[in-house]
Amino acid sequence: MTTWHGDELDLDAYLMRIGFDAERLPTAQTLVALHRAHTTSIPFENLEIMLGRSIILDLDTLQNKMIRTKRGGYCFEHVTVFAAALERLGFRFTALAGRVTMGAESMRPRTHALIVVEFDDHRRWLCDVGFGRGPLEPIELIASNEVDQNGWKLRLSNAPLGGDTEVLHPDEWTLWQQSSVDGKVGWLDRHVFTLEPQYPIDYTVANHYVSTSPRSPFTARPFVQRFAAEVQHVLDGTAWTTTNPDGSSFTRNVEIDDVPALLADTFSIELSDDDGAVLVEWMRARL
Repeated sequence: MTTWHGDELDLDAYLMRIGFDAERLPTAQTLVALHRAHTTSIPFENLEIMLGRSIILDLDTLQNKMIRTKRGGYCFEHVTVFAAALERLGFRFTALAGRVTMGAESMRPRTHALIVVEFDDHRRWLCDVGFGRGPLEPIELIASNEVDQNGWKLRLSNAPLGGDTEVLHPDEWTLWQQSSVDGKVGWLDRHVFTLEPQYPIDYTVANHYVSTSPRSPFTARPFVQRFAAEVQHVLDGTAWTTTNPDGSSFTRNVEIDDVPALLADTFSIELSDDDGAVLVEWMRARL
């Protein structure tokens, strides 16, 4: 048995799901193609919580949900599937956990899953397939590394958010994304993470908090994202926002009865009629 159960992954079905047709070798080129295909094919969503079902991280459950049907998941689900694929293809990697900050000053729990892949040349690449807004491709883990991927700009730093010269943790990193606020373009800290290895049991514990705690933002409203090279779609409750690579965005409100159709047409999430009715009922009662 392997750590991430890569031997249990239906690799053909997964690669077909994400439209990957490159070489199945543990190379940098394969990693780039795999990352881009995954982030632009499988949406981010927390709808199981609204539908009254537990979010389970065993690979068989995730394959049935995210690969065999047109559903998505949030970071722990995405990274568990992606790790299984990396393991099956022969990559050497470490799963990590991060704290989503998005400019917040208060300390937040480690509720975000990421992966760092290392090659024989000792270069390391950050893979972040479960955030819902890219990156499209892995980012080399180098301090001050700034990338532009189809207009989406991100950078890495290896220092505290406050800018002190004293690093609070020798392996603490911050991923920043370029965003537009009130028409002004700037850098927003997205999440901080360390290189401490994480294992499936660690994600299971964090996943329980995220999916069940009344303090978790994911138990309060539907939150769905679909990312592509040219646009990001977000449904936050009843607010539907489209964001362009330059940071410009447009938000409109959606009627609750129209949400299932929007999920299918824009987010590529197909709910059964019964699940669609349950979601609408849940939103009517709480939003």
